[in-house]
Amino acid sequence: MARYKPLRLAAAGALASALCLSVPPHSAQAAVFVHLRPPAARAEVIPSRPHPGWVWAPGYWRWLGRRWAWVGGYWANPPYVGAVWIPGHWVHRPLGWVWIPGHWA
Repeated sequence: MARYKPLRLAAAGALASALCLSVPPHSAQAAVFVHLRPPAARAEVIPSRPHPGWVWAPGYWRWLGRRWAWVGGYWANPPYVGAVWIPGHWVHRPLGWVWIPGHWA
């Protein structure tokens, strides 16, 4: 029976790893509420598309704890054919402004 123990431990470890990977990354993040309204989006000069099919992910304002900082947009390679980029955005809630991360749909 002792010879099966390492195999069971390895299988349990693999299962635990698979379960951790199945949780979407944004669901593990705590919401941070900001009391200052984010500034209006900046106009960006969009460079030429580097590869056919790539999608522009627009820039956004990021809260750094005491001030807003602009994060420039970038070209992204969709993870699968037909994927649509849903840009991140700030939403006003009763406790303040909260960031909804961009994602592929």
